[in-house]
Amino acid sequence: MADALLQLENVRAGYGEAVVLDGVSLTVPQGGSLAVLGRNGVGKTTLLLTIMGFVDLMQGSVSFRGQDISRLAPHRRARAGLGWVPQERDIFASLTVEENLTATARAGRWNLDGVYSLFPRLRERRSNMGNQLSGGEQQMLAIARTLMTNPSILILDEPLEGLAPIIVEELIAKIGAMASEEGMALVLVEQHAEVALGLTEQAIVIERGVVAHAARSADLLNDQATLDRYVGLNLVEN
Repeated sequence: MADALLQLENVRAGYGEAVVLDGVSLTVPQGGSLAVLGRNGVGKTTLLLTIMGFVDLMQGSVSFRGQDISRLAPHRRARAGLGWVPQERDIFASLTVEENLTATARAGRWNLDGVYSLFPRLRERRSNMGNQLSGGEQQMLAIARTLMTNPSILILDEPLEGLAPIIVEELIAKIGAMASEEGMALVLVEQHAEVALGLTEQAIVIERGVVAHAARSADLLNDQATLDRYVGLNLVEN
């Protein structure tokens, strides 16, 4: 696909001899967005870890901007433009907010002023240590720190997990703005199917390590039978 930003072809991956993903293919175009849905334990996080190079690739290929990156180390994939926001957040607890943001920064559109405009709370807390932040503030920092590397695509693993509803609403708005206004490409794993589908253009459903269903996000959002079959009821709480 000529305009493909990220492409996986027939990927088999796992841990040691354990195969978790088998024959997974997907494409994210420039500025595109993909929701990755499925029940717990079906391989969603493993898919993201495979994209980032943390999991053994047994078969197939991972390409970025038309170049095969299947054998690149994770830090080289990040340097190439893949922006990883892990479920664990992995912020530096003993550094200040501003030190977290500048530790891995690269020149580009996203700088301190840019991320502080996106997340004003981080500007207010810029002198606080990472371990002095609330869970919501830590998640904002994790996203902002990744943006400071000026990636071409954000790969987010359950960014809303365990957060208060008001913070969830704020992060949904910020992620949506990055996609619609900034043209940031997204790959999003999120348990709340309604949220994930509302933020993305395309969706895949993982079931037992394979792509069991692929559709436009808007179409899948209206396909309750398929959601019930593969995902279950995972709608965001009011």
